[in-house]
Order: sequence, then C-alpha cells, then structure tokens
Amino acid sequence: MYEDLLEINARPKPFEYYTASDLWTDEHTSKKMLEYHLNESLDLASRNPESIDRSVSWIVSRFGLGESFAVADFGCGPGLYTTRFAKSGADVLGIDFSERSIRYAQETAKREGLSIDYVCQDYLAFETDKRFDLITMIWCDFCALSPTQRSELLGKFRKLLTDGGSVLMDVHSLNVFEQKKETATYELNQLDGFWSPNQYYGFLNSFKYEDEKVFLDKYTIIEQTRTRTVYNWIQCFSPESIRAEFAENGLVVEEVFSDVAGAQFLPDSAEFAVVAH
Repeated sequence: MYEDLLEINARPKPFEYYTASDLWTDEHTSKKMLEYHLNESLDLASRNPESIDRSVSWIVSRFGLGESFAVADFGCGPGLYTTRFAKSGADVLGIDFSERSIRYAQETAKREGLSIDYVCQDYLAFETDKRFDLITMIWCDFCALSPTQRSELLGKFRKLLTDGGSVLMDVHSLNVFEQKKETATYELNQLDGFWSPNQYYGFLNSFKYEDEKVFLDKYTIIEQTRTRTVYNWIQCFSPESIRAEFAENGLVVEEVFSDVAGAQFLPDSAEFAVVAH
C-alpha cells in the first residue's frame, strides 16, 4: 500500500504522459462527456447555447462565412459549432476522436438537413488534401497538448490553410495558472461517478510547474478490478508567449480578444482568443 501511495502522489515531468484517449474514447466517460456537452446549464465540456450563438454570429461576420468558404473545426465534439457554421452556407468539416460525439453530430446534421463532413480521428493524425479558409479550435483544447504536439498541430494548420486563411482558437491565460493551487484529495465515486459505473475511489493530485506555466490534474481511479491514471495537462499563456509559439511555427497572431465572440481583450481574463494567419 505504501508503494501504491507513493506512485499515486508522484509528480511527473511536464507532459510526461498523454492520456486524452482514455477520457474521450472510454465507453463510460465518453457518455458522461457527451452529457456535459449537451447540458445547457453547465459550462464544463462546452459553453452555454447563448455564448455559442454569440461566438458563431461574430465568427460568421468577422471571417465572412458563406458559400465557397471552407471551415475545419478541430475537436468539434457533438457539433455545437459546426452545425451553426453549416447554417451560414459554409463548407464545414469537423474532427474529433470521440466516436460517441461524432455520431451525435452526424445525427444532428442529418436531422437538420445539413451537409457536414465529420471525421472520427485524433486530430494530431488528421491529413487531407483539402484546404480551409478558417480553422477553429475552441474551448482551450490547444492547452492540453505538449509543446511537441502543439508545434506539430500548428505546422498542420499552416499546411491546411488557404492563402489568406485564418486560425481562431482560445487558450487559458496566466491568470488561471496563478489562481491554481496544489492539492491532494480523494473520495468515493469522485465527480459523482464520472469515471466508472462501478464503485471506485478517486485520487486527485494537482501540481503546478512554475517555469513552464503548466498545471496538472492527475486522477488515479481505483476500482475493484483495475487501477488507471488520467493526466489532464493545462498549458497557460500570455499574449506574448502565444505569439512567440505561433511565430516559431510560421503563423502570425494578428488579433487578440477576450473570447471567441470578439470581446475586447482584458488583462484579467481567464481565457483569451487569438486570430492568426
């Protein structure tokens, strides 16, 4: 037991482990995540419908979505943005590696008579000959990736953009990092049964990495028949650091906003959005 507790409480190196697929492809947790996406009273997996509508209205206006305009949404989930993009007349593609979310998005498109191309795949491995006028990555997905993964993804974006095309994404700010505390807790059926339909004990260790401006929520889930660990990494940025990272990968950040609805940038924002070319 002592050795087990040492392992549970061990601090890994930044981005030493990547377990995103465990969260999004597991039968039980993917079902829970879809429920969170679709719960209009929660801003957990997705923002509320009013916020999404406001964002899409600004995106359609700012980038000129319409016929002959191609959009790719990386990490599209159940299609909350792609469905709305398609209603503008744009040619829309959504990529996500949650089969359950993609299936929901496809059913929605069919029900609403929309032609949307959905790909169930890890977007880090996604390839296509198609080019896009706009690439979106919303709800701070970029922050969960390691520096190597982020560089790979930005290189992919640069290759997939049309001449004059844009990238729109939001990220966590340094304000989030400063407010985060290191903690160690455990509870029975942690997060109200999120991790398993069976009884389990969930350990949560939160770590901060000051030099890298990264924090980690490390979940150790102990069931009667198995033990697993899920690592939720969050990279935090300043406008200067995100500009530098984009520049290293051939993209220029031209605008910074407080959100993906085009609100004026405020230094105390928990998140901020960038437009890059």
